Amino acid sequence: MFGYQGRGFVLTIAAMLIGMAGTAGAAERALYASIGDASRAPIGYVEFCADHPADCAAAPSEPRDIVLTKSAWDDLVRVNAWVNDHVKPMTDLEHWGVVEKWSYPTDGYGDCEDYVLLKRKMLIDAGWPRQALLITVVRDKQGDGHAVLTVKTNKGEFVLDNQNEQILPWTETGYRFVKRQSQSDANAWVSLGVNHPAVATATASGH
Repeated sequence: MFGYQGRGFVLTIAAMLIGMAGTAGAAERALYASIGDASRAPIGYVEFCADHPADCAAAPSEPRDIVLTKSAWDDLVRVNAWVNDHVKPMTDLEHWGVVEKWSYPTDGYGDCEDYVLLKRKMLIDAGWPRQALLITVVRDKQGDGHAVLTVKTNKGEFVLDNQNEQILPWTETGYRFVKRQSQSDANAWVSLGVNHPAVATATASGH
């Protein structure tokens, strides 16, 4: 579908669901991140929209979650692996001579948010609803700003990440979730979980 030749992935739908099993109440609480107050867009996003208005011209709409079938899961795995394999990490300072720039990695190089933009575009072009594909800002395990793609499904929220070939439930990433796009409006941003000082940028260092 996306030119991906295939590889062995131990994470299957069955294993995923078994791993998420537990008491009904605990599982339900862990499936979805807590949405907080409105937040500002990350540095670079507004400029990206100015350069790519068609990709940001989304009218407010009802939130939608994906029904996580085996076919849908396979699509996520293929897209995540293909982009991670075909884009090489490079900071914006090295790439563009500026600290922060959001762009599609058309030359094969990019930082974390560029991986996210391409994965999101590939899935939307394949027919996935924009409302289920949310650009998300986190603090990674080193405490640095980082961008990932959150996929909202009926089985919970899953993360596509250039730092991990496996697609994980958001609670298993080890990240602190800060903010993301609103499901109902791609150009609105909301804080996540406990209120923390907003992260101004998703840095490229080490990503």
